[in-house]
Parts: sequence; structure tokens; C-alpha cells
Amino acid sequence: MSSFLPQAVGLLPKWQLVVSSLAVFNTIQNFLTLSLTKRIYSKQPQNVTPLQSRTFAIWTLTSAILRFYCAYHVNEKVVYDLTMWTYVLAFGHFTSEFLIYRTAGLGPGLLSPMIVSSKSLALPPLKIDVQKKFERFTLATSFVWMWSQYNFYVSR
Repeated sequence: MSSFLPQAVGLLPKWQLVVSSLAVFNTIQNFLTLSLTKRIYSKQPQNVTPLQSRTFAIWTLTSAILRFYCAYHVNEKVVYDLTMWTYVLAFGHFTSEFLIYRTAGLGPGLLSPMIVSSKSLALPPLKIDVQKKFERFTLATSFVWMWSQYNFYVSR
């Protein structure tokens, strides 16, 4: 089993693997149902359409692929940088939907990940909506973590 895990030093590569795995789950659920996505955009759930959900799924899958690749190639500067940008873009999206467009409300879609932040690595993947909340919380956490360890993993 350990031979399948990222071999780079530290927890960050393994974290990227977990986050990318959850993103794959999120991709699948966005193709199958609108219900969980409507929880994020709870102030205007009528704007969550099948087209928007599929677009969100493709973006999430793209991020998952980059994060998965980073888990195994964390020492490559370009891969590391692109992965950090996936978190910046996603964090910017959720922040703007909350503060500017007012489509996301302070409900389970945004608040729960912050509440469980200190225990996020220990959360068992028991429920679909727990996994989705966990992935959303990791946006800001992963960017800060990657930024703080940039010089450790990437040599200039």
C-alpha cells in the first residue's frame, strides 16, 4: 500500500493526494446531482443548473488532476506553482460568490469546513456532504500550506 503513496518527504504530498481524491468524488456528484451544489449557492439555488454543475465538475476534475500530479511531483516548480494557483482560483471563486455575487450563504456549504478545520485530516469519509465540505475547506488551508513550504519542496 505504501508504494502507491507519494514518496516525497512531509505530509503535503499526501495531503494533495487526499484533496485530489475528494475532488474526484465532487466531480462525480456534480455530474449526477444538483442537490449538494445547491447547498453552496444557497442564496440563489435556482442559478445552479445542470450546465453550471457540469462546468463546475470539469473545473473540479482539472484541479484534481493537477493536485494528484503535484502529490507525486511536488518538487517540480511548475507543477507546484500551478497547483497553488488552483487553490487561489477556487478560493477566489467561493469568496466572490459569497461577498460580491451573494449566491453563497453562511450555511453548511461555507461554515462547516471552517468549524472542522482542526480535525479535517481525521474526518472519515462517511457521508457525501462531509466529503464535499472537507474539500472546500482545504482550498485556503492548502494554499497557505503550500506557500509556507515552497522553498522546502521547490529549489530555485
